Amino acid sequence: MTKRAAVIAIDGPSGAGKGTVCARLAEQLNWHLLDSGALYRITGLAASRKQIALDDEPAVAAVAASLDVRFAPTAEGVEVMLEGENVTTTIRTEDVGSLASQVAALPAVRDALLQRQRDFRAAPGLIADGRDMGTVVFTDAEVKVFLTASAEERGRRRHQQLLDKGINASLLALIEDIQARDERDSNRAVAPLRPAEDAQVIDSTELSIDEVCSQVLQLVREAGLI
Repeated sequence: MTKRAAVIAIDGPSGAGKGTVCARLAEQLNWHLLDSGALYRITGLAASRKQIALDDEPAVAAVAASLDVRFAPTAEGVEVMLEGENVTTTIRTEDVGSLASQVAALPAVRDALLQRQRDFRAAPGLIADGRDMGTVVFTDAEVKVFLTASAEERGRRRHQQLLDKGINASLLALIEDIQARDERDSNRAVAPLRPAEDAQVIDSTELSIDEVCSQVLQLVREAGLI
């Protein structure tokens, strides 16, 4: 029986630094990368481009199951390629966000994307970034990390990102929004946001990206993956 490719599952709330850490690790290890949080946006965009009605559940699920998508680590973060086209910026628009929320409500799409995520598992290994990678999608992952940070620090990071883009925002409002989202995510019925029982929890509040990557790489070494 062929040994399955190794998986490093990194879960956690928005703003904890998962995307940057996963991109860095994928680049360093030369492993495959999965940004699971982007898949609903990509599915919504792909279905819209194929002129499929978003309430046509079987048709949208078929799109989700056969997504031609690739995630590539870059110095700026994760680059998203859909059918060979760079859609990194496109999938972050408000319009595509609206499409994502519509397709995410379809059970058949959720099922199709669960399998599509598992299909990213390939040699030499996979870095999986998400919210339920270690608890639902890759329960047998060799390394599981739950990356977190205080709501205040995550709000500060988001505030700085917006300022860098020339967008003014209320820091207090951002922190309150993050706290409300944490509450919803932690208490939802399906795949609540929580660490897997065998996950290593890393609090990045006082850590740099380099320090977080160093800690994860140490776990990878201890697991005998490198």
